[in-house]
Amino acid sequence: MLTVTGLTCEYLTNPLGLDTPRPRLAWQITTDRRGTRQSAYQISATSAGAALWDSGRVETAQSTQVEYGGPPLAARQRVRWQVRVWDEAGAASEWSEAATWELGLLGEAGWTAAYITPEPAVAAPCPLVRGSFEVSGPVAHARVYATALGLYALELNGAPVSDWLFTPGWTAYNFRRQYQTFDITARLRAGRNVLGATLAEGWYRGRVGGSKSAPGYKGPLALRAQVVITYADGRVQVVGTDETWQAATGPTVLSDIYDGETYDARLERPGWSTPEYAAEGWQPVRVVSEPQPPLVGQDNLPVRRQEVLRPVKIWPNPAGEGTLVDFGQNLVGWLRLRVRGPAGATITIRHAEVLDQQGHFYLANIREALQTLTYTLKGEGEEVYEPQFTFMGFRYAWVRGWPGDLTADDLLAVVVHSDLPVTGSFTCSHLLLNQLQHNIVWGQKSNFLDVPTDCPQRDERLGWTGDAQVFLPTAAFNMDVAAFFTKWLRDLAADQYPDGSVPFCVPDVGRGAGATGWGDAAVIGPWRLYELYGDVRILAEQFASMAAWVDFIRAQTGARLVWDNGFSFGDWLAVEAPDPQFPNPVTDVPLIATAYFAHSAGLMAQAARVLGRAADAERYAALAAGARAAFNHEFVTPSGRVGPNSQTAYVLALHFGLLPPAQVAQAARRLADDIRRRGNHLSTGFIGTALLCHVLSDHGYTDVAYALLEQETYPSWLYAVKLGATTSWERWDNIKPDGSFQSPHANSFNHYSFGAIGDWMYRVIAGLNPAAPGYARLLFRPRPGGSLTHARAEHRTPYGPAASGWRRIPAGLVVSVTLPPNTTGEVRLPVADPAAVTEGGQPLAQAAGVTAVRAEAGEVVVVVGAGSYEFMVPAA
Repeated sequence: MLTVTGLTCEYLTNPLGLDTPRPRLAWQITTDRRGTRQSAYQISATSAGAALWDSGRVETAQSTQVEYGGPPLAARQRVRWQVRVWDEAGAASEWSEAATWELGLLGEAGWTAAYITPEPAVAAPCPLVRGSFEVSGPVAHARVYATALGLYALELNGAPVSDWLFTPGWTAYNFRRQYQTFDITARLRAGRNVLGATLAEGWYRGRVGGSKSAPGYKGPLALRAQVVITYADGRVQVVGTDETWQAATGPTVLSDIYDGETYDARLERPGWSTPEYAAEGWQPVRVVSEPQPPLVGQDNLPVRRQEVLRPVKIWPNPAGEGTLVDFGQNLVGWLRLRVRGPAGATITIRHAEVLDQQGHFYLANIREALQTLTYTLKGEGEEVYEPQFTFMGFRYAWVRGWPGDLTADDLLAVVVHSDLPVTGSFTCSHLLLNQLQHNIVWGQKSNFLDVPTDCPQRDERLGWTGDAQVFLPTAAFNMDVAAFFTKWLRDLAADQYPDGSVPFCVPDVGRGAGATGWGDAAVIGPWRLYELYGDVRILAEQFASMAAWVDFIRAQTGARLVWDNGFSFGDWLAVEAPDPQFPNPVTDVPLIATAYFAHSAGLMAQAARVLGRAADAERYAALAAGARAAFNHEFVTPSGRVGPNSQTAYVLALHFGLLPPAQVAQAARRLADDIRRRGNHLSTGFIGTALLCHVLSDHGYTDVAYALLEQETYPSWLYAVKLGATTSWERWDNIKPDGSFQSPHANSFNHYSFGAIGDWMYRVIAGLNPAAPGYARLLFRPRPGGSLTHARAEHRTPYGPAASGWRRIPAGLVVSVTLPPNTTGEVRLPVADPAAVTEGGQPLAQAAGVTAVRAEAGEVVVVVGAGSYEFMVPAA
């Protein structure tokens, strides 16, 4: 049966508060018949019960990135929509279940509420603010639109308005700030209602970027909230923050992203956000008169609590005072306490990722971040506490001052991260590789908390652009990151400097700008979203930013087109970097910079072609060709030696297509030979590692790539796994072979960059690849190797679930693939004779869904439509 499901709008399900006046729609098709293709669709949209837009029957296979084509929409307008489709035979589906989207306030004109801030006497660190309003009849629907200078947590009539955390999020605060929209219809009561908020400094005013000397952005803590009530009789009431609101101090007496939270339960104000509360002694607020940057509706998924972990071990601290707790997993979030004790008793908890060789709590690598919770009891029976405006990176907790015996029921770890849908999985016969995949996923969970951060524990936690661009392909297999990175790239463009240089970190915290491989996120990021989600609009939105970055590089290079000036991180944390505190890579910085220049210019040309910008395409193609020629002239010898003969030098030259065809095979051989000479070990850093195995398998050295991946001694991916890692490490040797730690200056045990190998595991081991933007076509090309006897990857594409796997059996190799409806694909099998292959026990010519078969370059290529297939490849 042909069914339409999974309706989304701007990658979101039933979103509220969109600031996109012409949003894009998508849906998926389910059917049990092979080869199903959509031939046409029809969208029907209504608003307020009246017809709004009927697309009519549109003859196309497009089922993603379909732009709303109806009349212009007004602020706060709610749209209900449905889809039906026709398959390739002309059979129609039923109408889908209805989905909705609702616009936000669409700019400053939609706001009447003011920013309000507590007077200095109650302004720090986490003041409470409250205001009241009357509800005068049956309510049809009601919304609250809210933002803050700092962080906020809303309450209405004594209960939280939502489970979203760290609102309004971290953006390029100097240029764009988010607001959120919440449905409060069911929370209102007849008569008097009270809306309240707790404010906190967060990224806006707290320590950010590692500096204790000054707040990140300065300015007062402030709330802006606007309630819009639509009554059943059609009346609309608008109330918001103004000078009538009041403020008071609360029980949180310290709150900081890095340092943690201090909470005194004796200072709580029970019922403070209810109408019944008297609010005696509360102070007036003032309206913030200073101009503020524009507000935009949230375009990313929220941060939420995701899961709860129990302790796996509790034991006395061997170094003395207190108790140590192990949660068995390095994670990001906080602890939830359940405790009884006398009033005034104070519990102090510190957080760490590892224990040292003596089993002592190790804090040096979190540097100046305190990561501390301090809770003072009120002494009124069982008390439950968890922080609100901070997060910790930890596996271990050190608890002091606990009244009585600490048990596993008293202390739980709450895992917190952006609420990104899980879209992928990878499993195989190698248990250590399965743990590696686990570590990659947990590194992503830990560092995708509203922005893609480098690490979640020390006094840094920043959106490093280089880390993000190398990891994005892996991230997109594991989770749906389209909205997440769309928001981040908008911040990147906003924070980009007037000369086109890109900050090292986004949002920008003043660390610097203009580093190769890091700034290239401006180009590579949008291009990856286009490749993986079919998103043309992101290319159009970001094109000016992309061009500004490439033009910035061009301005640095002069006539030689060699970028050999300015600061660069190079191949950060490469194995042979000599200085452990400020590691300088072995691979020449000008080589890396010029390689990325050629690559980004080439991507610009491709993006321009997609957008129909012919003149730009021609200009950037010529620039890319010039940079490639400059690379070869400057860094490649006549004998084919690239730069300093480092692995990263060959990786970039080969992956970016910089070498003349006659030198490609020789360069690949030099790379493979270097790895073999090192006993199948790598020497790459952040830049080279992400591409290393891809280059090897692309050039006939898949066996060497497997040898690297299965290597268990330093330096290797499995070295950390063998030492008990549960997330990816920042360095190859966070723990050295002698058991000591690397320099605490840069020694995070939760750092996703080296986890970029995950992309190769999905694409090459399992063989699951997009063959057209957004997975409209797929390529299945599993390449079994190493000691593995089976592997499988699954990924929920924009069209639906896809899968690719293989297993060895005595008779040969069984390859299983799944294509979602409305897609096609090719399956490339490691055998030369099509007659030797069967599908479902049948010759390929008789298999349903198989549309073509050919032999090509020693492989059998099977062209298939949607559905699940199982191919048998006989043993050689």
